[in-house]
Amino acid sequence: MLFKEVLKEQQRIRVYVEKARYGKLKTIIEGIDEKEFDLEDIAKNLKAKLACGGTVKNGRIELQGDHRERVKKLLVELGFSEGLIEVE
Repeated sequence: MLFKEVLKEQQRIRVYVEKARYGKLKTIIEGIDEKEFDLEDIAKNLKAKLACGGTVKNGRIELQGDHRERVKKLLVELGFSEGLIEVE
């Protein structure tokens, strides 16, 4: 368990917004190691707390809407290092 905590603190995570179809925005979360962490589980957790839809594609989490600042706070709550989460 301790190993996973250390890994969490070393993940360089990038959070940014991309334009989706029809001018809608989606928040992209990249950089979480999918071999070590269950992206589906993290996505499920974020979707529930942000009350939005989303999916896991190509090793990244996509959430509907612009949730950059709240995502950072939630990832820190999940144990990821605040200093390594880059919000663009």
